[in-house]
Amino acid sequence: MARPTRRTVLASLAASFATPALAQSDSWTSAAEAARALPQLHSILVARNGETVLAEAIRGPGLEQLTNVKSVSKSIVALLLGAAIDRGVIPSVQTTLAEAAPGLVPDGADPRVANLTMENLVTLRAGLERTSGPNYGEWVSSSNWVADALSRPFVAEPGGRMLYSTGSFHILGAALAEASGESLLTLARAWLGEPLGIEVAPWTRDPQGYYLGGNEMALSPRAMLRIGEMLRQGGTWDGQQVLSPEWVEASLTPVTRSPFSGLDYGYGWFLGDAPRGRVAIARGYGGQIIAAAPEVGITAVITSDPTQPARSEGYFGDLMNLLDREILARA
Repeated sequence: MARPTRRTVLASLAASFATPALAQSDSWTSAAEAARALPQLHSILVARNGETVLAEAIRGPGLEQLTNVKSVSKSIVALLLGAAIDRGVIPSVQTTLAEAAPGLVPDGADPRVANLTMENLVTLRAGLERTSGPNYGEWVSSSNWVADALSRPFVAEPGGRMLYSTGSFHILGAALAEASGESLLTLARAWLGEPLGIEVAPWTRDPQGYYLGGNEMALSPRAMLRIGEMLRQGGTWDGQQVLSPEWVEASLTPVTRSPFSGLDYGYGWFLGDAPRGRVAIARGYGGQIIAAAPEVGITAVITSDPTQPARSEGYFGDLMNLLDREILARA
């Protein structure tokens, strides 16, 4: 089957979310019904201009309980990079790995490894062989995840094409930990959890103790909604500036494009065009989604069965249709 184009996928982007208690008008009823019809979907939340208009836990642990958000973790780590730059912990996205965390560079590594920039990592353009997909099991079975990812051969030049790889974000998370002197969990709690009033629980760590930078974070759907709302509002939450507006704007500016979905990609967020503006999407295996559309005032969250695949031409395509036709269309 041919891979969808960027616009085909966006025209497939959708989220229908309503709970009987929160189905406040008939305009959201069809969205709720469409969500309920998807057997993998666990929960759905939609806020419009800061007000929750749909919220339903159809299956799974519920809206308040922690759930594995899979690769949505990558988008969270990207936000932490922005927070680190805002605080001067990392000077800029052009800071190299050798400058931020020289101890992570393996002995005998290709000279290009030391010169990888934070931007190369956060945009998935490190050029190193991927650790995702068929390589994932071998990678997490290694004795040193960072060294393994950085010792893989270059299959593209740094800053070139997008290579979706959890290893790139794990390196980034480890670099943030080294540069700050704090664990990625501590940073996530201090820079996102505390200002947003959300729980950030411990998650998987590698053999060296670094928290996995691109997978396995656990957040509640309510917490995911607050993260999306903060992004939608230019980095603010409840009157507090959590991230600089400059970082949010840079994050939502296309840098590269996914060869799998056809969507643009910025700093850790997939990007698409809706009829009335941009949509930023954090996407995780199985159908975990945070979608923020600043121009139309919509934030949507979907959680799904994390053990089942969600390919662009399958369930993820259904979710994109749901978001596009039932949520963004009503904005």
